[in-house]
Amino acid sequence: MAFGSFNNNRPHAMMSDINVTPMVDVMLVLLVIFIITAPMFTHAVKLELPRAQAAAAQQQADTVTVSVDAAGAVFWNDAPVDDAALATRLAGAAARSPQPELQLRVDKAARYEVVARIMAAAQTQGLTKFGFVTDPNKENGHGQH
Repeated sequence: MAFGSFNNNRPHAMMSDINVTPMVDVMLVLLVIFIITAPMFTHAVKLELPRAQAAAAQQQADTVTVSVDAAGAVFWNDAPVDDAALATRLAGAAARSPQPELQLRVDKAARYEVVARIMAAAQTQGLTKFGFVTDPNKENGHGQH
């Protein structure tokens, strides 16, 4: 331990510097350990997952289809509706027993704001069953031409 100084002019003064050599040694050892073990953590289990096609769900008797086209127009079972009529129809559907499932058919170019507004209105009126309708023939925009 270097508590004294090598200065002969002040023989009784203690050295006030911290010896960092042991800390640097420990940090270098840890660095080498992490460099050696890091490649072991990056290897993942290689799996080839099975591919499955889900059959298109058959439309149940108690379903309501709300469609949104690319321009943001809303349709209730293929009939155009405005926001007030949509809220009235959602309230009527929520009052039915059992509640119908609300199936949302949304154009991929439609704004998310319109979909969020419809879902919020349905939840406000008390509807709890939602479903999103997709086209099973198209995958990632590369459908059959």
